Amino acid sequence: MIIRDFFIYLFIMAGVTYLIRVLPFVIFKGKITFIKSFLYYVPYAVLGAMTFPAILFSTGNYISSIAGLIVACIMAFKEKSLLIVAIFACVTALAINLICMVI
Repeated sequence: MIIRDFFIYLFIMAGVTYLIRVLPFVIFKGKITFIKSFLYYVPYAVLGAMTFPAILFSTGNYISSIAGLIVACIMAFKEKSLLIVAIFACVTALAINLICMVI
């Protein structure tokens, strides 16, 4: 690649990146309440979408995974701490997995 072409591509890429970041501030002068409220919940949705499949496939046994998920949901609904929820879910999944191996 010729160094001249490299710098042309670099400046075009920098300009496009800058425009994408600056344009919303230029276009919307007032307060953006809808977008702020939408972006507030996005991390939770993404975390849930990434975590839920991992929960179901973590043990290799659907029964123990679902049992751990149910226990975690019950403990979280009772407003227990994250550590307690994780410990109870893991212990439940392990116990059900061991029971299924014996049967």
